[in-house]
Amino acid sequence: MNVKAISTNIGKALLINALFMFISVVISILNGFDSAFTPLLISFLITLITGCFPFIFVKDRPETSLQSGYLTIVISWLLSFIFGMLPYVLWGGEFTLVNAWFESVSGYTTTGSTILNDIEALPKSLLFWRSSTHFIGGLGVIVFLLMILPDASPFKLKLTHLELSSLSKEGYRYQAGKTARIMMMVYVILTITETLCLWAAGMSLFDAVNHSFSTISTGGFSTKNTSIMYFDSTLIDIIITLFMILSSMHFGVIYATIIKRSFKPLNNSVTRYYFSVIAVIALIIAIDLKGNGGYSSWGKSIIDAVFQTASFLSTTGFGQADTASWPLLANALLMLAAFHCGCSGSTTGGIKADRMYISVKAIWGDFQKRLHPSSLISTRISGKVIDSETVSSVFLYIVLYLFLLIASFALVLICGVEIGDAFSGTVASLGNVGPGMGSLGTMGNYSTMPAVVKFIFSFDMFLGRIEIFPFLIVISMLKKR
Repeated sequence: MNVKAISTNIGKALLINALFMFISVVISILNGFDSAFTPLLISFLITLITGCFPFIFVKDRPETSLQSGYLTIVISWLLSFIFGMLPYVLWGGEFTLVNAWFESVSGYTTTGSTILNDIEALPKSLLFWRSSTHFIGGLGVIVFLLMILPDASPFKLKLTHLELSSLSKEGYRYQAGKTARIMMMVYVILTITETLCLWAAGMSLFDAVNHSFSTISTGGFSTKNTSIMYFDSTLIDIIITLFMILSSMHFGVIYATIIKRSFKPLNNSVTRYYFSVIAVIALIIAIDLKGNGGYSSWGKSIIDAVFQTASFLSTTGFGQADTASWPLLANALLMLAAFHCGCSGSTTGGIKADRMYISVKAIWGDFQKRLHPSSLISTRISGKVIDSETVSSVFLYIVLYLFLLIASFALVLICGVEIGDAFSGTVASLGNVGPGMGSLGTMGNYSTMPAVVKFIFSFDMFLGRIEIFPFLIVISMLKKR
C-alpha cells in the first residue's frame, strides 16, 4: 500500500473542494460580504492548506497499487464529507454537528435530502456551496481527480476501472484519460445548456445555475423551500424534466448521439427499456392522480406524473408537487422508481436500469431453459451476449443492495421511526433519491429524524453512491492487515 500515492491524490481531491469554496467566497463578496463569508473563508483556508500538505512532503510521482486505488476512492469521499460540512457548522443556524454532517453527505452523494426547514434563510454564498457539493459529487470526486492526472498515469488507468462500474464502462471504449474527458464534457455541456434554458424560462441566473448543478448531478437541492413548485411554471417543469431524464442516461450514449449527429445510439435495449419504465410508471400515476388524486385536468396530472417519475427514477428528487397528498398507489410507484433508478454511466444512484434489465433477461432465460432443457439460451443485451460473470455480479449486487436495505430499515425501526418513514427514508437514502413518502415527501425534510437515524441514512447514502463494493473491499483489506 503506497501511502504517498494515496495522500497526494486525496490532496488533489481536497483542492477541488477548496476551489468551489473559493468561488462561494467570491459570491459572498459580491453579495456584500453576507453572513457566510467568514465560515466559507475559514473553510476554504483549512481545506486548501490540508490539500496542499501532502505535496510538501511528496516530491516525486509515486506509483500506485490496486489497494491504493480502492482506499483513495473511499477516503476521498469521507474527507470530502468532513471538509464539506465545515461551512455549515461554522455558519450555525439549523446546522448542528449532526445536521451539518447529514447535509454534507447528502450533497456529495447527490441524494438531496435536507434537514433544513427554511432553505431560503441561507445566504446566497452558502446556497451556492450547498449546490456545489452536488456538482462535485455528481461524477464523483475521483472523476474530477482523473481529469487532472497525467494521461499515462497508471493510477488513472486503475482508478477508472474502480470508479466506473463494469456496466458503465461498456459504453466507453477509450483510454482512461478520454473516458474522463468524455464524462466531463457531457456533464459540463448539459449543465451550461440547462442553465441557459432555465434563465431564458424566467429563473434568475443564480437560481438557474444552482438548479442546473442539482439537475445534472441528479442531486435535488433547491434554493427554495418548496423546490420547483415555487416557480409555478410549466415551461420550467418541462425543461427540468427533460434534463433529469438526460442526466439519468448513459453518458456514453449521449456523447455518441452528439458526435454522430444521429439518434441511432439511443436505439439500444437498455435505453428503450428505461424509457418504457418511465412511460409506464408515469402513465399509471397520471391515471391515479386524475381518478383519485383530486386533479381536475389530464394535462396537469400528466405533467406532474412525468415530472415526479423522472425525478425519482433519475434520483434527482426535485418536488414539483406535494406527493404527501397523492394517493397510495402513486406514492408506491414512486418508491418503486426510487428502487429502480437510472442507467449506469450516468450520475444516478440506486440499482440502475442496466442491472434490472439484465436480471429480468437472465431470469427469463433461465425459465426458458427449464422449459426447453436441450436449447442453448444466452442472455443478450442489444444483440451482445452477456457473460455469466457479469450476470452473477449483477445478482450479487442486487442481493447485497436488498440485504443492506432490509438491515437499515430494521435499524431505523428499532430507533422508533414510523414504519412508512423508515421504509421510504431507507429506500430514498440508499438509492440517493432524497424524498420519500409522508413527512419525508417532496415538501418534507429529515429534520425530525433522531440523530442516530441521520447517521444510518448517511451511511446508506455513501454506500449507495460508491455502489457498495469499494467499501466492502477496503474493509476486507483492513481486516487482512
